[in-house]
Amino acid sequence: MSPVAHLTPGQKTFAFASMCVGMFIALLDIQIVSASLRDIGGGLSAGADDTAWVQTSYLIAEIVVIPLSGWLSRVFSTRWLFVASAAGFTLTSLLCGMAWDIQSMIIFRAAQGFLGGSMIPTVFTTAFVFFEGKQRVIAAATIGALASLAPTLGPTLGGWITDNYSWHWLFFINLVPGIFVTFAVPALVRIDEPDLSLLKVGDWFGIVLIALFLGCLEYTLEEGPRWNWMEDSVIRTTAWTAAIAGALFVWRELTAEHPVVDLRALKDRNFALGSFFSFVTGIGLFATIYLTPLFLGRVEGYSALQIGKAVFSTGVFQILTIPVYTFLATRVDLRWIMMVGMALFAISMFEFTPITHDWSGAELLLPQALRGAAQQLAVPPVVTLTLGGLAPARLRHASGLFNTMRNLGGAIGIAACATILNDRTNLHFQRLAEQLTPANEAMNSLLANMDGAAQASGAALRQLWQLTFREAQTMTYSDAFFSIMLCFVLATAMVPLMRKVQPPKGPSADAH
Repeated sequence: MSPVAHLTPGQKTFAFASMCVGMFIALLDIQIVSASLRDIGGGLSAGADDTAWVQTSYLIAEIVVIPLSGWLSRVFSTRWLFVASAAGFTLTSLLCGMAWDIQSMIIFRAAQGFLGGSMIPTVFTTAFVFFEGKQRVIAAATIGALASLAPTLGPTLGGWITDNYSWHWLFFINLVPGIFVTFAVPALVRIDEPDLSLLKVGDWFGIVLIALFLGCLEYTLEEGPRWNWMEDSVIRTTAWTAAIAGALFVWRELTAEHPVVDLRALKDRNFALGSFFSFVTGIGLFATIYLTPLFLGRVEGYSALQIGKAVFSTGVFQILTIPVYTFLATRVDLRWIMMVGMALFAISMFEFTPITHDWSGAELLLPQALRGAAQQLAVPPVVTLTLGGLAPARLRHASGLFNTMRNLGGAIGIAACATILNDRTNLHFQRLAEQLTPANEAMNSLLANMDGAAQASGAALRQLWQLTFREAQTMTYSDAFFSIMLCFVLATAMVPLMRKVQPPKGPSADAH
């Protein structure tokens, strides 16, 4: 008998919606602080380097716990793991809002990411156990929409909250939905039973290795661009630790009797390709959310609220595309919908490449509208095609690995873009400076318009340097968007390699 046969359709929908609320706030909190780091740093009397850890600590902790969620759900059951995750996330959100210095904030943010991270993959598992046929397609569309919408709305919502209230409310807004989810989910989500005996045969060595591997890798990717990669001794240490721990982890998981992460799932072609597409969409989701606010803040001088308003159009157009996707998903092969989504994402990145220093919300509207539609057409089909054909027992492990690939894609994408911004800005500045000679009439005209006092004090040369640096920065953002475009061109070309998925008729016996 199905473990959810006793539930009515309305109860299943309510339980699924409640879990989606938890997943949404956990994903939202990755980026909700991104437009408000300056305010948080000011409130806690912290410098920019320390304040960056408000976001980094959350990402590191979350990326470590997500792949462990499959094993944890077998030990404690999906229901109680989700409840513990929601309760822990809510409590640590309260502590983040009450942080008294930057050190306490970083500790609470790390705990928030670690305790809340398990809410994300458990939603995937529950959706495919609860629903079948067209309902499963709609559930996957909902998950995919939320997974891409939450990071997109993060800077917008965060900027608005900080501008109208204070940065403390970035965390306090989690309290009501967190409490609701903590009490709503356990009554209805009973798809499996806990098995505490697994603690005796747990792959503890594998858990240590994956924590070292992902934690050091995330730190290297986050901090590497800031400290010029291998020129810094700490980055060298974490990079080597990640490489060695990663190699040992792969060996361990392929040979252990009870692996904590089932890497053998990658033998399935659809799952391997789906994990790759999840990785690429992670690059697109997180790297563009990193680049756009950075451009608006550094080049245009926008405030947190102005940045939020400027990037809001992406979320709007994604929401508008949800009915289109839902209509097509039950009538058209999902592979072709995903292919259109990937191609549309590549086009949106191409539309970003003519970016200039005077671009504002109006110029950003078309590329961001295309990106919003692309996210909705690309992400949900990846979820369905990758996880939709798996039995519930395998879903618990597979969904954790699938979500980890998306977050890893985001981490690597952000690190690569930060490196591009650093290295290519210097290159473009040097090339522009080479053109600033006495033979350059535009430069001579600019200097001639300065009054004598400005020229004598060197103000004219300083203004010339600032203009040159601004243009070099702008050209570098174009390079970064072009690099993301190439990733999606490759992904688009690989979509036909996926097989069409025929989902199981219902939950298998091993889901009990």
